[in-house]
Amino acid sequence: MNNTEITGDSKAIVTNQPGIHEKLAEIVNKHIAHPSQKPIQAHTQQAFDEINEVVQAFTGEIILDSCCGVGQSTRLLAKQNPNALVIGVDKSAHRINRNVDEVEHDNGAGKVENYHLVRADLNDFYRLVVAANWRVSKHYILYPNPWPKAKHIQRRWHGSAVFPQIIAVGQEIILRSNWLLYLEEFQLAADILNYKGAITRIKVTQPLTPFEAKFHASGQQCWQLQIFK
Repeated sequence: MNNTEITGDSKAIVTNQPGIHEKLAEIVNKHIAHPSQKPIQAHTQQAFDEINEVVQAFTGEIILDSCCGVGQSTRLLAKQNPNALVIGVDKSAHRINRNVDEVEHDNGAGKVENYHLVRADLNDFYRLVVAANWRVSKHYILYPNPWPKAKHIQRRWHGSAVFPQIIAVGQEIILRSNWLLYLEEFQLAADILNYKGAITRIKVTQPLTPFEAKFHASGQQCWQLQIFK
């Protein structure tokens, strides 16, 4: 079975799972009982140390934008929250360096400057954030790779070894996807750690990411999971 099928100019998720993965709870509980001991990669440690100095010196609201890609969502969030410090993180130097979007300037009213884009591996970065006790108010995870094949469950964030650290970051977690099952699984995984969330449909007006724009243009429904602590 193919992982995707074409819908308009975008791809709709196709999976061999009939519902929530049967081993999800077992996987999450294993990762809770046995935290990751993998050594931190040097490039992520260096990137974290540099941005951590900025974060620790900042006294206002901190927003984390995980898997930020080209940083469009990071800059939009910074524009929408001018008094906050917004940190976008992505593992791809190519995506980070592309720096392409239409919100760099606010209709000529001035440059958006209250954000930073960081190239780092989030599997390591999350652990460093928790250890440094970042005071994150909102933690965005927008349109992560769905890994729709059942055998790839542990490549999804809620099935990964770092999930306990992911869920620990932020007073509010906002996750968006065009695959409802991804959010339902994440919601269940969060519930195992006693965090409750609600899933709603998104009415797209100003897309936060290029993926959101593409899905919307293709007529796909996008969904949002909000977890409050």
